[in-house]
Amino acid sequence: MPTAEIAGIVEGHGDALALPILLRRVAEVVEPGLAVRVTTVIRTPKSKLLKPGELERVVELAARKIGRPGAILLLVDADSDCPATLGPDLLQRALAQRGDIPIASVAAKHEFENWFIASAGSLKGIRGLPEDLEAPDDPESIEAAKAWLSMRMPPRNPYSETIDQPALTARFSLLMARAAASFDKAHREIERLLALVRVA
Repeated sequence: MPTAEIAGIVEGHGDALALPILLRRVAEVVEPGLAVRVTTVIRTPKSKLLKPGELERVVELAARKIGRPGAILLLVDADSDCPATLGPDLLQRALAQRGDIPIASVAAKHEFENWFIASAGSLKGIRGLPEDLEAPDDPESIEAAKAWLSMRMPPRNPYSETIDQPALTARFSLLMARAAASFDKAHREIERLLALVRVA
């Protein structure tokens, strides 16, 4: 069975649980039967990654945990930053540290959860979301995506990153989510990394 090895760098606990699921789901689309081995997922807040030397330290740590060939995927929430600027800036620093390894950097516009909103129609009835759930016209314009989801969940069970993020990552429509430019970027970057490190 062909395999691909990837290490992740993310911000939070929910991201750490969701990233391996996302990687495997994209692999199922682009190459069914490809086994994705997620060697490690390192959690570091974006505020720390932006500090000189911290991203470089984490990239070096991730690089030492993967075999060859292997790749690193850096995934952060852009929050109020511009994803088209933040992602490339972080990538440039990461490649300066370990240019010998395939690396991708993706910044979700506002939050990872905006990708769920973009594919809301595929999440009807899941994790307490309503049966009539539909995506808004511009899902990446919503600045508080977690709150948007919480408002549509049962009051006693608001959105939980550690529970709902991996659960929704396993179910949301990747095709619908590609309507969100930052997810389309994520999908293309994951596909590129998988092709680069695929071992027959």
